[in-house]
Amino acid sequence: MGLLSGRRPAGLGLHGSAFKPCSWKPNCVNSTAGADNSSHHIAPLAIKGDPAAAWQRLCVAVKNRPRITIVTQEPAYLYAEFKSGAMGYVDDVEFALDARVGVIHVRSASRLGVRDFG
Repeated sequence: MGLLSGRRPAGLGLHGSAFKPCSWKPNCVNSTAGADNSSHHIAPLAIKGDPAAAWQRLCVAVKNRPRITIVTQEPAYLYAEFKSGAMGYVDDVEFALDARVGVIHVRSASRLGVRDFG
């Protein structure tokens, strides 16, 4: 990758039923963070219909986006690197299917900088 891509972080993945917590930086969102964590909490993606079909649609959509590298793909977990077009900054994005409650959890964090300006 490039100079602005940073290093792949350690400790990603599901730990029990939660993603790695976000750091203090406001450039991270995490649906497994408590709702009381207003600076990092984001709602998970709600599934309508068959969870397996929704998961499959998400995986296909991620694979078909430009500048994305799939790092890990498992039956209920996906980790991808999303690279910005202009400067080549990388966001680490994770998805986890929780079919039991009908959601797909998501965590996204920018590798470099403090803010990502949306």
